Amino acid sequence: MPQGATKLDWEAELAIIVGTRARNVTEEEALGYVAGYCIANDISERAFQMQSSQWDKGKGCDTFGPLGPWLVTKEDVPRPQELDIWLDVNGCRMQTGNTRAMIFSVAQIVAYVSRYMTLMPGDIIASGTPAGVGMGMKPEPIYLGPGDIVELGIGGLGQQKQYVMR
Repeated sequence: MPQGATKLDWEAELAIIVGTRARNVTEEEALGYVAGYCIANDISERAFQMQSSQWDKGKGCDTFGPLGPWLVTKEDVPRPQELDIWLDVNGCRMQTGNTRAMIFSVAQIVAYVSRYMTLMPGDIIASGTPAGVGMGMKPEPIYLGPGDIVELGIGGLGQQKQYVMR
């Protein structure tokens, strides 16, 4: 946890790894620019995010955004819109989803981003998270603290485990 963090949150996401330079690509050709996929925990410090309109402030702290445990090539993930996603905090299931429920498909995301910036080999795009982040819990948000354990996985891509510490 970074110094001053009070609202540390989790986000299990499919990470898209760019394999070939992509600029202004169409949805139909977008998956051809993908090298593969991996798991991302798009960790967010919500209090930092809310300090200004610059949300990246709450996502760019040291140790945030762990990726892996490895890159799985696109040949081994022929249907990226059919992957189960899950995340547990201290053994309690917080997120359960499937990439078929993504608002935008992998192809749509790659095509869209390539219209605004040239994607280069090795670039990583976090695709979004299923319901169940701590900030959205009712009746009150739930945030991570020292000693918490976060485990997450995506079908066919492996699993991650993080220990929260100051």
